[in-house]
Amino acid sequence: MAQVQNPTTTTLGYALFATRWLQAPLYFGLVAAQGVYVYKFFKELWTLILMCVSGHATETYVMLAVLKLVDVVMIANLLIMVIVGGYETFVSRIGLQGHRDQPEWLSHVNSNVLKVKLATAIVGISSVHLLQMFVDVHHTSRHALLWGTVIHMAFIASAAILAYMSGPMVAHTDRGHADRAPAAPVQAPDHGGRRHTEPESQRPPAAAVPPQPGPDADAEARIRAAGFPARKVLEEFDQQHPRGFDREVLARLGKADFVAARRNVVFVGPPGTGKTHLAVALGVRACQAGHRVLFATAAEWAARLAGARAAGRLDAELAALDDHPLLIVDEVGYTPCDAATAGLFFQLVAHRYERASLILTSDRPLGRWDEVFGPSAPALTDRLAHHAEIVRLDGDSYRTRRATSAWAD
Repeated sequence: MAQVQNPTTTTLGYALFATRWLQAPLYFGLVAAQGVYVYKFFKELWTLILMCVSGHATETYVMLAVLKLVDVVMIANLLIMVIVGGYETFVSRIGLQGHRDQPEWLSHVNSNVLKVKLATAIVGISSVHLLQMFVDVHHTSRHALLWGTVIHMAFIASAAILAYMSGPMVAHTDRGHADRAPAAPVQAPDHGGRRHTEPESQRPPAAAVPPQPGPDADAEARIRAAGFPARKVLEEFDQQHPRGFDREVLARLGKADFVAARRNVVFVGPPGTGKTHLAVALGVRACQAGHRVLFATAAEWAARLAGARAAGRLDAELAALDDHPLLIVDEVGYTPCDAATAGLFFQLVAHRYERASLILTSDRPLGRWDEVFGPSAPALTDRLAHHAEIVRLDGDSYRTRRATSAWAD
C-alpha cells in the first residue's frame, strides 16, 4: 500500500530544500574574486616584464616573481574548483550535457571528493609559498622559515588524513548501495556474454568477483559493489566474431567519456553475440574511471522498482539511483512486460534523461520495442536514443558455434 505523505511536512521539506539557493550569491561573489586575481596576475606580469626590459631584474627577483604568478594561478584554480564543484554539489546541477570542456572530475564530484581536492590544492599553494621563502632565504627570518615549514607540514598531514579517510568512506557507501541492489543470480558466463541461470537449489555458494591487483583500491571497491555477474574486460572480447561490428565506436566507448557526458549506450543483437560482455566491460571501465555503477537484468530492475512503488517510495528510489552515474539494464525484451512494468521502465529512463547514463542490452532494435513496452515504447525510446550510441552486433551465437565445434570434434 502506498504511503500517504503529510502535505504540511512535504511543503516544509520543500521550503527547507529551496533555501539552498541562498548560497548562489556566495558563489557569484567568488566569481568576482576570480576577476580580482586575474587583474592581480596581469599586474604582476606587467611589472616583471618592465623590470626585465629595463635590466633591473636579478635572477632571484625573476624567480620570486614567477613563483608569485604561479601562486596566483593556483589560488585561481582553487577558486574555480570551489565555485563549480561547490555549486554543483550544494546548490544545483550544472547541465553541461556533454560539453566538450566539461571537467573530468565534475561528473563524479561530491562533498568528499571536493574536500580532498581542496586539501591537495592548499598543499600546492603552501609549497609555492615555502619555496618563495627558501629562494629569498637571506631576507627571511629564521622564525618565519620555521613556522612556514611547520604550517606546510600540517597542511600535508591534514590532506593525507582526508585522502586516507576518503577511501573507506567511498567503499562503505558503495557497500551500502550494493546491499540495496538486486542480487544477481549465479550464472555461468561465456565469451558471448550471455549467462545460463541455474536452479536455486543447484546453485553453489555465491562468490564475489575476485579483485585484480591494481593501484586503485577504490576502483576495485566500486567494481565489487556494481553487482556484475562476472568480471569482463574489453581486451577479452573477440572482435572478429560479430559481423558488421563498428570497432571504432567500441574504442571510443572504452574511454568511458560517455558517462561524464551523461550519454546512453544500447547494444542490440541476437543472443550470444557478446552484448552482456561489452556492457559489463564498459561498466568495469567506468568504475576504473571513478564512476559508481549498478548492474542488473531487466527483470531484476523491474522487481526492484515494483517493490519501491509498492512501498510508496519510488521517487526516493529513483533519486537514490542518481548516486550511480551509470546503470546497466541487461536482457531487455527477454521476458514479458506488462503495462505497469513498462511504466516503471519509462519512469527510470525519463528520470535519468540528460542526468545520468544507462547501458541497455536487447535482442531487438528500438523500432520493435513496442513488442516489449507497448504504448510506452515511443516515449521511452525517444528519451533513451536522444543522447545514445546504438551498437549493432550481428552474427551467430558464440555459444552455438562453440557447441557445434565441440560436437564436430
